[in-house]
Amino acid sequence: MAFFFGRKNKNTESETKEESAGEKTGSSWFSRHFLKNEAAEPEEPAAVAPEAGEEQGQPRPAPEPGPVSEPAPKPEPATPKPEPSQTGWFGKLRRGLEKTRVNLYGLFSGGVIDEDFLENLEDALITSDAGLPASEKIIGELRDAIKLKGLKTEHEVREELVAIITRLLSPSERPLDVNRAKPFVIMMAGVNGAGKTTSIGKISKWLAGQGKSVLLAAGDTFRAAAREQLEVWGSRNQVHVVSQQGADPAAVIFDAVTSARAKGIDIVLADTAGRLPTQANLMEELSRIKRSEQKALPGAPHEIILVLDGTNGQNALAQVRQFDQVVGLTGLIVTKLDGTAKGGVLLALAQERSASPLPIYFIGVGEKIDDLQPFCAEEFARALVGTDE
Repeated sequence: MAFFFGRKNKNTESETKEESAGEKTGSSWFSRHFLKNEAAEPEEPAAVAPEAGEEQGQPRPAPEPGPVSEPAPKPEPATPKPEPSQTGWFGKLRRGLEKTRVNLYGLFSGGVIDEDFLENLEDALITSDAGLPASEKIIGELRDAIKLKGLKTEHEVREELVAIITRLLSPSERPLDVNRAKPFVIMMAGVNGAGKTTSIGKISKWLAGQGKSVLLAAGDTFRAAAREQLEVWGSRNQVHVVSQQGADPAAVIFDAVTSARAKGIDIVLADTAGRLPTQANLMEELSRIKRSEQKALPGAPHEIILVLDGTNGQNALAQVRQFDQVVGLTGLIVTKLDGTAKGGVLLALAQERSASPLPIYFIGVGEKIDDLQPFCAEEFARALVGTDE
């Protein structure tokens, strides 16, 4: 056995110290030599010294939040504007004449302009209550215009049809002139259910809008609740109503005209009972009412207006003839052009009275108070044929 004597190696001493330290800490020699390069756990950050004015141990206040900007509001989707032809009075008139408009407009959608087209167009006019004379006149003028003007497209022919109908109706387009006398007396007549009382209420609103003072005479003493209905319209339009329950209609209207003269009223609207032209005694009573107005005011009544139901079709022509024969009509109002009427009756009326045109003062397309408006020939023609305003 060999023994080495001399100084102890330093490396051996250091390893011996490490082994003794490892025994105390519980770590092995392998972990101390081969796991040295593993990353050490992060040390906790050193405490930051408090700033001036802060006490030791006191937490730093949280920073105040800055102003929070509100999110920009989402733009609302734009509401599409309705077409001009579908709004307002013209839109109502178009919808009211839809039956005829659809029939006429359909003829212009795709066909050629030939003799068959003109025959179909004439048939459509006849079935719209225009009658045979007016339809033949319109188609005759349209056929000549196609040849003379060389019309080829459907748009050109449709515009020419509007022009022809406008010329036919233009003599009936006349404003109601209420400044010829004071008081200006208007007597309303018509068959049962034509809309006389309602038309009186709407016209009184229209006249009041022009700054005219109006007095209503409840001359319909036969129909139940007719007087009350007129009083409702008078209250709604702030117009005075002269009425007497069970009284003679001629006496009621006489008193109304006399009262209007005394009070300086501008216009008197006289309602009368609905009657059929075949009822001779009631037609004679209408003549007596006219004479009573003449006694109360020389020259009265200044207008005798027949109210026609637009749904009556060709029957309206007979009513015009018979009422005109008894009292001498000076104008017309056509009501209920609100979808059930065909509208062509206005063409028939204009053709029959072409020698002595009878003014169409107003037309009605609904029940609302503004649904009765002055008649415009071109506007009506465009609504009937189906073109834009």
